[in-house]
Amino acid sequence: MGIDTAAALWWAVVVSGIYHGINPAMGWPLAVSAALMDRAEGSLFKALGALAAGHLLAMGAILFPFTALLFLAQWQREIQIAAACLVIGLGVYLLLNRRHPRFLARVPPSRLALWSFLAAMAHGAGLMLVPIYLGLCRTVDTDAGHAAAQDLMASTAGIAIGVALAHSVAMTLSGGMIAFGVYRWFGLRFLSRAWFNLDLLWALSLILVGAISLLAVI
Repeated sequence: MGIDTAAALWWAVVVSGIYHGINPAMGWPLAVSAALMDRAEGSLFKALGALAAGHLLAMGAILFPFTALLFLAQWQREIQIAAACLVIGLGVYLLLNRRHPRFLARVPPSRLALWSFLAAMAHGAGLMLVPIYLGLCRTVDTDAGHAAAQDLMASTAGIAIGVALAHSVAMTLSGGMIAFGVYRWFGLRFLSRAWFNLDLLWALSLILVGAISLLAVI
């Protein structure tokens, strides 16, 4: 894989972050609600910070186990196939089951970071990044025959951290811009009249990402 491939994969990380940020299911309406209830703009940014922290933690919780698996270099192809099938399977499940996880409603509004972590895990936000992350790992020399285990760990862990950070920053900026606009100019009427749901598109995008990754490996 060349530089162009790596650049395209990094752009995919950022675009997926923007996509997640736009989706109300990732929490930006909660930031608006916090600011409106407190009547303070600062509450908006505090809420966005908590949502970003939870999302980042969820990305790491998904990506780092695959970092460990990549030490099994001889099974890299099989790992990528399994990851792609897992993403497709989750997409099909979300396509058939449109109900939002009920346990999210039980998390108190004061624990936005926890809510964000659980929401990202439940919706497969981190899992969507796995095929992209594995593709990025293939753009560097991770051949066990040419690199020590410590070098492999540093390389793949560094990529995982970069992917999680780039994705979460893009998610926070895109969702934050919408939240700020709703709070400052549009208000609650916008939320009630212009509410949009990306659940169908979310499920289809998981299937698409998984399918592209599977075809690339096979």
